Amino acid sequence: MAEKKLTLNLDFHSGLPIYTQIVNQIQSQLVNGILKPGDQLPTVRALASELRVNFNTIARAYRILDEERIISTQQGRGTYIIEIPPPEISEKLRRESLAELTQRFINEAFRLGFSEREISQTVKDKLKAERESIDKESK
Repeated sequence: MAEKKLTLNLDFHSGLPIYTQIVNQIQSQLVNGILKPGDQLPTVRALASELRVNFNTIARAYRILDEERIISTQQGRGTYIIEIPPPEISEKLRRESLAELTQRFINEAFRLGFSEREISQTVKDKLKAERESIDKESK
């Protein structure tokens, strides 16, 4: 199987370690079906070069994913997604993905100078509008 093009969006200002962001995003892509068992990931060296991060950062992320039995690195063959996690792990990964997404949103909103109140009100308004839109469509 060909190497999968891995799309990762790193936030160097989030306070969340880069290796954690990589782990979270790979887990999220697996849970959401973007990555599938058997997909080959880039080598540590290739991904480090592409993302312009330290080789050890990628190696640490891959080591964590390996310990969680999500990937397997086979010497001379590459790194592969090995399995879909069981439902309880998938749910945990889904929740972690939401938490990470929320954290990135909040960090960016604060960086743009919005207050906690403004952020909270905007989220409430958007959720209400989305709920109303779904209700209209279901009728």
